[in-house]
Amino acid sequence: MSQTGLSERERKRNAKVALICAATFFGMTGAAFAAVPLYKMFCQVTGFDGATRRAKGESDKVLGKTLTIRFDANVRDLPWTFKAEQVSQEARIGETKIAFFKVTNNSDKPVTGRALFNVVPEQAGPYFQKLQCFCFSDQTIAPRATVDMPVLYYVDPKYADDIDTKGKPEVTLSYTFFPTTSKEAKAAPVKDHRAATAGD
Repeated sequence: MSQTGLSERERKRNAKVALICAATFFGMTGAAFAAVPLYKMFCQVTGFDGATRRAKGESDKVLGKTLTIRFDANVRDLPWTFKAEQVSQEARIGETKIAFFKVTNNSDKPVTGRALFNVVPEQAGPYFQKLQCFCFSDQTIAPRATVDMPVLYYVDPKYADDIDTKGKPEVTLSYTFFPTTSKEAKAAPVKDHRAATAGD
């Protein structure tokens, strides 16, 4: 075999190895970025690591013990202003409460985001139940629009019996809005949701 033919084979082999390395690098990078939202989705379904759960109905028991529920709002890579309209609420364990968050799109075009959430302390995650929440779907906010978004929730009475939570009188519910490219984004109507929610 000639030296020229051998060099050509080596060049092809080296190019193939380089291509495989590049594909592996980009694949691992993509997996790393995907791991965070996938982990958060797992936590929200299972209540693991302080993630709250979606309730099927209101609690059938309300206790006399009261908790202080605090609210936290954040945005990541979105031209939005996002804040809780109440710093905290007093809620009896098992009592259904409603809290409001306000979102303003500061840009000149519609923007779609998705809110991920968790609670602190993390042991409260399995007991923090949400009946209604803007975080259940993507939200599209019109240019320069401000939208009030409700959260209907309660803390499961089992919270009072768990040795890891019964001595904790405060729970913080935290949201972070991230951008989304979902083609099936649910548009959030630019109106005050308070009246509609109060009648539910």
